[in-house]
This record gives sequence, structure tokens and C-alpha cells, in this order.
Amino acid sequence: MKAILVNCDKTLRWDDVPNPVLSEDEVLVKVEYAALNRADLMQREGDYPPPAGCPEWMGLEVSGEIILMSSGAKEKSGYRIGDKICALLGGGGYAEYVAVKYDMCMPVPENCTMAEAAAIPEAFATAYLKLFVEGRAKAGDTLLMQAGASGLASVIIPMAKAFGLRVITTVISDPENIGHLDADLVVDTRVEDLPSVLKALEAEGRAVDIAIDCLGGPTLGECLTYVNYGCRWIVIAALAGQNTTIDLKNIYKKNIRIIGSTLRSRSPEMKAKILSNLVNEVWEKVSNGEIRPTIYKVLPITEAEAAHDILYRRENIGKVVLKVE
Repeated sequence: MKAILVNCDKTLRWDDVPNPVLSEDEVLVKVEYAALNRADLMQREGDYPPPAGCPEWMGLEVSGEIILMSSGAKEKSGYRIGDKICALLGGGGYAEYVAVKYDMCMPVPENCTMAEAAAIPEAFATAYLKLFVEGRAKAGDTLLMQAGASGLASVIIPMAKAFGLRVITTVISDPENIGHLDADLVVDTRVEDLPSVLKALEAEGRAVDIAIDCLGGPTLGECLTYVNYGCRWIVIAALAGQNTTIDLKNIYKKNIRIIGSTLRSRSPEMKAKILSNLVNEVWEKVSNGEIRPTIYKVLPITEAEAAHDILYRRENIGKVVLKVE
């Protein structure tokens, strides 16, 4: 089969690799679409290696058709050969085929295209982890979602709204670009100062309870001054910089939790539980249109480098997806 490999100069090529060999409890999926994540860029640069036992090529989420099943997968799952699924991977999605444990698969939600389904597993599992496991979100909470034009935000914002949260988000582009996500407040940080906005919200009694922050950077510490008592500030990346200054007295006076979190580092058992919760608690909202991934662009997998460039330039509003011919 073929997969996307990284050359020594960090360029990409579509080249031959060994076919997957099924282990016990695994299914073989003929990949139709693979969605991009910023973690793919980190892996390409050598900063985010795949977990042990995973293929060396990138790709954390796919959609496709089950074409072969191990005996364990047949016995323990409700899947059958020919089923259309989407799957969460430790790696290896940029390929024609992928072997995946049955409990890392989910049925494609009703009324979802296969391109949309590919954009679900990593983003939706990450959203669920940040909101409901790390953030302990409940109806009435106020969420700050940084980088509102990102693929992850295109899932987290509607998911939070569907479960009764009030959502504030930030952009560095025209706020109208994310109008379809229905955030309660969009802060254009090109012209607005986020800490000042949070200060005003705190004075109005509407301070942030949960923040999901992929930016970090110098303003993080200042923002913490104006969050609610017991705020959970969840750091998932540091695109705006790795350093900030924090008033530690404010941290313990307000009982603030600063939480570093990645999905990829979680145990297979926890990932399987999150996926099960998604199907049981979220799939109905996906099927009825309350929560849907936003697809920015679909490109052939042979144009993976051009697709990566879209993420490098941060021009996408929502997810970029590769079609495997």
C-alpha cells in the first residue's frame, strides 16, 4: 500500500510501505478520508513522535470501511465487514489502509458525510476530554476557547453551546468568519485586549470558569487575574509562546487549576471510554445538526504538503481533510 512519508528535508512523499498486519482485536480499514491536526505538523518536524507500535507516518483520525476483522474484533464488537466507521489512531492515518483496535472505532453518525466523519474522532474526543473530563463543564459555565477559527474550536464551540455553556472565543481575523459557530462573544485580538475584556466580564459577574488555550504566550498570566474562582485553565499548546508571568498568590486565592493536557498521551482504555461516551452522549446532537465539524477544504492525499501549508499559514476556518483515492 501507499502512505505519506517524511523526507530528510521534511518534504512529503506518497510512497510504498508494508501492508498493515492485524493484531488481536483489530480491524483493517480501507481509508476514504484522513483529517489533519496540528499534531501532524509537530510530528513532521520531529517534535511529536507516534506512540510505540504505531506506524511512522502521520494521521490521527480517518473514516473508511472495515474490510477485514480479527477473531477478537468479531467476538467483542458489534461491527461487521462492510461497516462504515470513523476511527481514532495513535498514528498512521495518511495511508490507503490502517489497522485499528475495534474500540477505537465509532459508527459514522447519521446525516454525516464520510469527509465530515474523518474530522470527528480526534477533534471530538479532544473536545470531550477538555470540556467534560478536565474542565468538568456544566450548563451555565462560561468557556473561553482560544483560536476560534481553528479546527478544534469549530467542534468545541458548538459542543459547549449544545450542552448549555456560554462561549467566549478569540480570533485574529474577521469575526464574521466564525459566525456560524454561534459563540456568545468573539474577541478580535488584533484590535481588542483579551485581559481587558476578561476584566470587564469579571466586573459584570460573568468571569470565565473554563479556558481551553492553545496559544499560551505572555498574556496568559495576565488573563488569569480575571477568571472565576475555581477556574480550570487547560493548556493544550503554546502557539503564541511558551513563557508567561503568573501571580502565584492569585492562583491559590482563586483556587485556579492550570492543567496541561493532550489526548495522544492518554491510555488506550481512557480513549476507548471517551469514544464510547461520544457515541452515547454526543452522537444524537451530531446527527440532528446541533454539532458538526466545519470542513475548510478537502484535498487529494497526494497533495498532503499543500494541505499542511494551509495549517502552517493558519488560514483554515475549520478542518482540512485528505481524500484517499
